[in-house]
Order: sequence, then structure tokens, then C-alpha cells
Amino acid sequence: MKSSVIVFPASNCDRDAAVALEQATGKAPDMVWHGDAELPATDLIVLPGGFSYGDYLRSGAMAARSPIMRAVIEKAKAGTPVIGICNGFQILTEAGLLPGALMRNAGLNFVCRTVTLKVENNQSMFSSAFSKGQSVNFPVAHHDGNFFADSETLDRLESEGRVVFRYVDNPNGSARDIAGIVNDSGNILGMMPHPERVISPLLGGVDGAAFFKGLVDAVG
Repeated sequence: MKSSVIVFPASNCDRDAAVALEQATGKAPDMVWHGDAELPATDLIVLPGGFSYGDYLRSGAMAARSPIMRAVIEKAKAGTPVIGICNGFQILTEAGLLPGALMRNAGLNFVCRTVTLKVENNQSMFSSAFSKGQSVNFPVAHHDGNFFADSETLDRLESEGRVVFRYVDNPNGSARDIAGIVNDSGNILGMMPHPERVISPLLGGVDGAAFFKGLVDAVG
């Protein structure tokens, strides 16, 4: 299985994502620079966490318009699985690949701690390693993680089973405790928590290892 991690200026979780992918797939991913125009052959794309372009304008707004994103959008629309983690989630909404927006945290503070999530839908390729209703623990580290969408959009996400992860103790004010959603085709996941940071007991947990292993098994 071939995977790719997109590297933006001020990404700070791209190497973490690469380590997680290599552990799960047995192969180092391609590290693709934001200024490139094309993607290598790939079965999975990760938009990592960080503060792309220094979070100027809005978090993810400039990265969503970088040259490589044209290729990412094309691959995503063709069905290639894409994960956006933290800043990557922000980029996905700014690029129009996922609905809603990530706003300033309700408490107006940067939140950096481990949070508990409830697996709302385990039928997604991104959550197939878990049981429905299972609790998993992932770290968060963001200032703009407050997921917002209008009521009609939220109702549609709920009714279509597109809410994959939900906060047990909401750290940022996200609407309906939403921590992670998929697109209507189910091949794009945006989530604020960081599964790539808990892939070993040495890092404080292994729920992230299960996340990536389950995804690799699902993608095949």
C-alpha cells in the first residue's frame, strides 16, 4: 500500500503521520511538498496537523489553495481515501471537500490534552478497527477546533451517519460534540484529534495504532 503525506510550511505533525503510516503499512510514505503540482501514485493521502502558512487569514485557508491541493482534490473526488487531521481538517473544509468550518475554540484558549472520543459510526473505513460506542483516547492541540455548521447541515451529517467521532467531554465548543466527520462518499475524513500521536505505549497510548491499522486493512 502506497501513502502520501502533504507537507505545508509550518506543518508540525507531518513526520508523526509518516511514522504512523510506516508502522501500519510497512512502507515509508511519500512526503509531498505543497508547491508540487502532482501526486505520486498513492492509495491514501494524509493532510497533517500544524499551522500551515502560520494560520494567516484563517486556519487552512492558504494551504487549501496551494498547488498540490488541486491534485489532492482530483484524487479525492476520484475516490482515493484522504485524512485531514487538525489543521488538515481545517484545510478540507476550506477546500470545500467537507462541510462546515473550524472556528476559534469557545474558551478562546489553545487546548492541548488527551480527550476521550465516542466512536459514533464504525462502518467507515476510518473507524472499522473499533466497535460502535467504543471510547478511544486521542490528544488534541488546537486553537481553532470549534466545528460549526448550520442546523440543516448538522442534521444531514447525523441522519447520513457521517459523524464518525464525537467528544465525550467537548474541549472546544464544537456543535453537537462533533470531533470527526466524513464526506458523503465516505472516503474523506476530517478530525481534530491526533491519532498519529498515540501509536505506541511509549507515546502514552495505542488507540492511534489501531486507527491506522484498521484503515490500512480496510483500504487493502
